[in-house]
Amino acid sequence: MLDELQEQKSRGIEEYWSIIRRHRWLILLSIFVCWAMVWGIGWLLPATYQSEALILVEDQKVTSELVPPNVSVSLQDQLQSMTQQILSRTQLQGIIGRYHLYTKHGGLLAIFEPTDPVDQMRKDISITSVEVPGRNGDLTAFKIYYTGPTPELAQQVNSELTSAFLDQNMKSQQQLSQSTTSFFDNQLADARAKLEEQGAKVRAFKAQHVGELPDQLESNVQILSGVQNQLEQTQRALDRAQQQKLYLESIVQQYQSVQTDLGNGDSAETPPALDKELKNLRMQLAAERSQYTDNYPDVIALKDQIAKTEKLKKQIEGEIATNQKTGKTSKDSVTSVAGADFQNGAPTPMMQIESQLKANQLEIKGYEKQEKTLEGRVAEYQTRLNMMPATEQALADVSRGYNESQKNYDSLLAKQSQSQLATSLEQNQQGQQFRLLDPAQLPDKPASPNHILLSLGGLILGIAVGVGLTALFELTDARVRNEEDLEGLVAARVLVGIPRISTPKEDHDRIRMRWMGRAAAVVVVLLIVAGNIYAFYKG
Repeated sequence: MLDELQEQKSRGIEEYWSIIRRHRWLILLSIFVCWAMVWGIGWLLPATYQSEALILVEDQKVTSELVPPNVSVSLQDQLQSMTQQILSRTQLQGIIGRYHLYTKHGGLLAIFEPTDPVDQMRKDISITSVEVPGRNGDLTAFKIYYTGPTPELAQQVNSELTSAFLDQNMKSQQQLSQSTTSFFDNQLADARAKLEEQGAKVRAFKAQHVGELPDQLESNVQILSGVQNQLEQTQRALDRAQQQKLYLESIVQQYQSVQTDLGNGDSAETPPALDKELKNLRMQLAAERSQYTDNYPDVIALKDQIAKTEKLKKQIEGEIATNQKTGKTSKDSVTSVAGADFQNGAPTPMMQIESQLKANQLEIKGYEKQEKTLEGRVAEYQTRLNMMPATEQALADVSRGYNESQKNYDSLLAKQSQSQLATSLEQNQQGQQFRLLDPAQLPDKPASPNHILLSLGGLILGIAVGVGLTALFELTDARVRNEEDLEGLVAARVLVGIPRISTPKEDHDRIRMRWMGRAAAVVVVLLIVAGNIYAFYKG
């Protein structure tokens, strides 16, 4: 019935205040006890100190347009890879051994300590990246934190971790750059071997088709044109030699006719062929002089031939005149005169003509042989020109692989040169690298436990415990304290209330207890305030 009455009745501010006044000691004691317990436990926990270091990421000192970097791994991935390497078990066990970290303690603290020191050290290490303001994902620096039991130890361990990051960055950059250069070296060697193989095929093909290659087209055409000109000149010379042969044969026949006429006692004249030949030669000489000077070879040759022909004509005319003058009338006399002239060392015109005829015959044979040779060469070069399209297509097929290998080799050579420059930059520490901006700091306050937060947490816990206990006692207490509590219990109304009657001693005791309560509350508040101030300054 009391529960129903309390659910139906709404409590006002005065009633809540009266509840607080009734249970003030319980609330105050709960707050103080909980705060004192949390505050004291906080000072019993071991203090840890956090050292901080800042590492700046510097870009490559030479512009990437001049020397592209070898390493294309993002800085975030590179930092993550280095973190895994530095926080490896081998690395951390070395640091733990050098500084004697995470030694086992006895008592209750050993319960909260992890069994593996490496895992504990990994928890104590924290790495956070610093991004460029306004550019998400663009890493410019990162911070390294280490939490240790003493400020000096935290600083020393963090300094070693920072040095490990700097050394690992330098080694990894150089190793990555060197591995890239080594890769290009191997690829370039393979490309060079393939290029030489393709070049050997091209050289073998060109050696097999000498004179039929496309780049020899112009030279073949020029040579063919020259050979054809030589063939035409040879044919013209052969025609002239054959005409000369006919001319000399006609001279011989006419000279024999003259000798016959002289032998029969008839009058004889100079062979008309000589006159005709002289006329033709003079006409040719006039035509050549109209185009060339007297020093031109053809003009000189024509002059010499004219002189020889005139000399032959004079010899024949002289012989005819001598025979007619001496009156030789028989064939024997003519033969005897010719024999006498030959014995005296003077060749007769007939002998000269016959020697020229023999020389002419040899010249004709030479021209005919030369003509056949030139015709063979013309046929050979014409065959080369006819085969050139097919040879060009075959050469293109053979050269395609060589050209591709050459392009690949040139590309790899350029990349190798760029890679070597990038590797040289890394070796000279001119590439992207880490620079220690803020060395590991010596912490002046412990990072944990945070005593001020623990103190505030103790206060909140005490208030919650006090409120909870007050609510519990209030709900389980069924006493009637005022008229409002009695209205729901009986149907009759309260007509008269009996006031509290106390003796002077009771009043004096009540006042004393009130002041003692106030003093106790002030002391508790002062203790809590002093404890919080102490926690704030001590960290």
